[in-house]
This record gives sequence, C-alpha cells and structure tokens, in this order.
Amino acid sequence: MLLIVLAGQSTLLDAIAQTSSPPTLLINQATARYSASGNDINLISNPIQIEVGNALIDPAGSLLGCDGQPLSSYAGFSMSLYEPDASGLGLGNLVQLTATTGADSIPPNSGNVNPFPFLATQGKYNFLLDATRSLTGPRNLGKIQTAQGAEYVLVINPPAASSFTERRIRLVMLGVVKNTTNNTAILSYRATALDGQPIGTDGQTELVRSVEIRNAAVQSLIFFELGVNSTLCDRNQMNLVKSADRSSVQPGDTVVYRLLIQNLAKIGIDSAVAVDTLPLGFQLIPESVSGVINGTPAAVAIQQTGSTVTFSVADAIGADQKLEIIYATRVTADAIRGSGRNSAIATAQRIDNRFRLQDGPRTHRMTLDPGIYSDCGTLIGRVFEDKNFDGEQQPGEAGIANAVIFLDDGNRVVTDADGLFSLQKVLPGQRTGTLDLVSLPGYTLAPNLYFNERNSYSRLVNLAPGGLGRMNFGVTPTFQEGPL
Repeated sequence: MLLIVLAGQSTLLDAIAQTSSPPTLLINQATARYSASGNDINLISNPIQIEVGNALIDPAGSLLGCDGQPLSSYAGFSMSLYEPDASGLGLGNLVQLTATTGADSIPPNSGNVNPFPFLATQGKYNFLLDATRSLTGPRNLGKIQTAQGAEYVLVINPPAASSFTERRIRLVMLGVVKNTTNNTAILSYRATALDGQPIGTDGQTELVRSVEIRNAAVQSLIFFELGVNSTLCDRNQMNLVKSADRSSVQPGDTVVYRLLIQNLAKIGIDSAVAVDTLPLGFQLIPESVSGVINGTPAAVAIQQTGSTVTFSVADAIGADQKLEIIYATRVTADAIRGSGRNSAIATAQRIDNRFRLQDGPRTHRMTLDPGIYSDCGTLIGRVFEDKNFDGEQQPGEAGIANAVIFLDDGNRVVTDADGLFSLQKVLPGQRTGTLDLVSLPGYTLAPNLYFNERNSYSRLVNLAPGGLGRMNFGVTPTFQEGPL
C-alpha cells in the first residue's frame, strides 16, 4: 500500500511490486494518480532496490560455539521452548507443540518435540508453532501460538557437567504478512538475549528475523518454523585474581595491590576494564599504577569516583596471556573504622565477535592493626560523699572505696581507695553507667540541687572516637550524726 498526503488529506493507493522466483533483487516502484481542479495528475515514485539474498534465515536454528564454529560434540545438549511467567522474564510452562509425522515433519525435530535433544554430531534445531493452537501462559492468554504479541522464552540447556552455562532468549511474535498470490506468508519475530550476551556471532543482543510460512492457504496445517542462530560460550573465558603484598596494616603503611586478568579464551581479548572499590581509609597513589601484558608494559588509564577506581587497558591480551595491573594505596587513620575489605570486577571483549566477558567480584580483606591510633575512648569517674549536693567533689568530700558501677556493655568497674575509677578501650557512642548501691551499705544517692538529670542512679555519656568521658556519682550517708 502507498500513503499519499494532499493538503491535510491522506489517500491510500495500491502499489505494484516486481515479482521473481526466487528473486535476488527486488525493484519496488509505485505509481499514483489524483485529480486537482479538474486536472488529472500522475505520479511515479523513485525506485527502491532491496537485496533479498539473506532476507529469510534458515528455518532451523544453529547452536554454535563462542567463535562461531560448531561445537566438537552436542551430546547432552537440548533446546526448550517455554511460555514466560507473569514478569515476562522467568519461565512458565513448556509450550505444548503439535506432534508431526509424515509430510508435516521437518527435520531435525521431525516429531516437533519440546524439549528437543540435539544429535551428538549436529547442532541444528527447530520448533513448529501451530496457528490453530492456543497458549495458556499469563502473558499469552487469548492468543494462538502464531499471534502477534505472543511471547516465548527459548532455553539452551548444556549438559550438567559441561563448562557451558544455560542461555535464555526472549521471543516476541511481531506479525504475519500474507501473499495471496502464491499462498505464502512471512512471520517476523524479535529475539532478545535475557543474559545480555550476544545472540549470534555478529554481537547483537537483540535482532528481528523472518521465516516463511509453508502452505499458508490451508489454515489447519499452518506451521511456523522457528529457529534462532545462537551461540554458547564457555563459562570460564577470563579469570580475575586479586592479591596484596601483605595481610595486615597500620595507619601510615603503604599497601601494594595486584590485579591479574588471565585470558582463558582461545582468541585474543581487548578493552580490559577492572573496577576496584577501595576500603575505607585507603587512598590510591596514582603515580604507582602500572600495567604489564606477559612482560610487556601496557598503558593503564585511571578514573576515580570516590572510593571506586576504574583501570582501563586498550591493548590486546592474546590467548593464554595475562594482564597485571599493579597499584599502591596509602592507609590513613580512617582505615581502622572500616572493614579493610575491597572487591574488584573485570570485563573485556573478544576480538573476533566483540562478546563481552566478565569475572568477579574478587575480594581481599586486610587485617587492620590500629597501632598508635584507636577509635576507642576512655571513661573516668569517681564516687564521693557529696555534702553540699552540687554533684562536684570539693575539698573535705571524701571518695568512697569499693563502689561498683555497671556499664551498658556488661563491664563492671570498682572504685579505688580514693573513690576513682577508669576504663580504657571503650567503644565510642552513647555509654551508660549505673551505680550499684548494694555495694555501698550505709549510703544512698545524694540529691542534686542544680542538675535534675543527676538525680538518677545512671549516667549517660556521648563518647567520641578516641575521646574521654566522665561519670561522677555523689552519695550521702543514710544516717545522721546525733548531737554532741
């Protein structure tokens, strides 16, 4: 059809295209005619040439290795077609396919079984969808198997002990274009990789494909051949190792880290990127960064955002070669407040098909020795006889020995002969101490005439990291001396 717009009005006119059996080049040119002010006007469009040699793919899909070549053996591999769950990403039920025999059968899946087990020597597969059979999944209710908008998830199942990982590809039917002249039709669908890896060797993670419908005039026997050329890569194509030159540090030390990226693929990789998140209190020394590929220096680009450092190396890493990225960090006093743990992730691309490889995260934990630094604080205090009820000890107000104070962390301290106590390496924060009057027979808490919060058996102290806090308790005898 041809759409023509005239002064705000649109008119649909038929267009005639060239036919060929089978065509290798289609030349499409449209003609149109309309009347304006009693005059007939003829229009001829510009010709459009379309190469159709690769317009339709082989109805049977192929399962290839990461290098685009067939696997050495397909024993134990299978392909499954599912309806998606309500999210559209997970697996629902297996699609109930119509069994085929005789003339309806199309190899390699002659019986149209689902899942389809591969032959050990052949990586081809296909599924036939029935235009008269309904789907049952939550996203396909009311649709037949070939309807526009019908959704599927194609699952590649490697053997249990294989080095390959499962792959999932989402399929969405885009619609059917029929040709009544020769009783054929074209079904188009979109394929999207759910794992983010390329579907085929061209590196695309999403593609649109078309397949030919055979015998489109006989509705009861319309089967749509469905096949996606897919790739399957080894689970371990790249390995990341993270290490350091020591296992324990103190503030002021320098730590040298080493990131080792090993290319385990059978082809070279490049565009290597390592993202390392440094621990709290560890500062990168930029001039220390260096890179080496099998003994040859490699340029390393650095980008830092907060504690996250990105190292990029553009040079190619050959098969079975290693990239080492070495850098140093300076340990500050803030490090003792952190965990000493950092993690790194590495990515790269194969040079043949630009597939993205990734490994990690790899973590390293450094033991932290505070040395002369500590974020712990010290508590000091006294228990004394408060004669004037002001909460402070003056000359003539004696300290009370052997008084017991319980702290919120379970510690118990006892005053010395002068009524003094101290406790070191107390965790910072809000610390509470409570006076145990049972340890002071003959005494009770002295009333405080100036601070109401001190009329309590407990004291609250906000102890800063490395700070000093004080807890004083004034007591008074429970008996009064008689007159002289």
